[in-house]
Amino acid sequence: MERPVPRTVVIIGASRGIGREMCRLYAERGDRVIAGVRALPAVIGASAMSSLIQYRVVDVGSPLSVGAFQDALAGTPVDILINSAGVLGGDRQNLDDMDYEAWRHAFDINTIAPFLVTTALLDNLRAADEAKVITLTSQMGSLNQRSTGSYAYRSSKAAANKVMQVMALELEAEGIVVCPVHPGWVKTDMGGPQADITVEESASGLVTLIDRLTLAQTGRFWTWEGVEHPW
Repeated sequence: MERPVPRTVVIIGASRGIGREMCRLYAERGDRVIAGVRALPAVIGASAMSSLIQYRVVDVGSPLSVGAFQDALAGTPVDILINSAGVLGGDRQNLDDMDYEAWRHAFDINTIAPFLVTTALLDNLRAADEAKVITLTSQMGSLNQRSTGSYAYRSSKAAANKVMQVMALELEAEGIVVCPVHPGWVKTDMGGPQADITVEESASGLVTLIDRLTLAQTGRFWTWEGVEHPW
């Protein structure tokens, strides 16, 4: 496959883990990266990775903060938007012990925030050719998977999958690709050291997948390896 021409990539949740590594990979190949982070102190020193990475503060749980982020990007075509921010939903997610506030917060960040950010940047996406929206969800949100526990995380990711599927149908006529993607079980602060793959493996696979996605694949659920995942 030919090397893609330089593009503008917006990555939300870019201060650590998969988001941070994807920033590095895109900048390494010459793309302009706008990295959305909750606070700049979290990425002090990270800017040394590349002059092509521009950090901007955005709290995806705050419509006001997302609105300010939208204003800052006004007039900037966005080729790729990656919604990478996510939370686990608290330690208490069991039948006999549920943290309901953490569950609500999980829906705010894992489900509502990707919709909020994407709709805020629709004009930017429409200004690009063949724009793509990728939201990192999880196979734990697949109704096809039978497993127990983690109610907050699973339900918020299942809802995010549906949100992206509906959005894909509504934006297909405008040529915008929208897909939820399972990044794998990754050795991050969230995934833990016992996970299957490294951040580098996941991020590299995701970049390759995103390059290959076309309108023919929009609205479908994918894995970091480029395999379609059952809903």
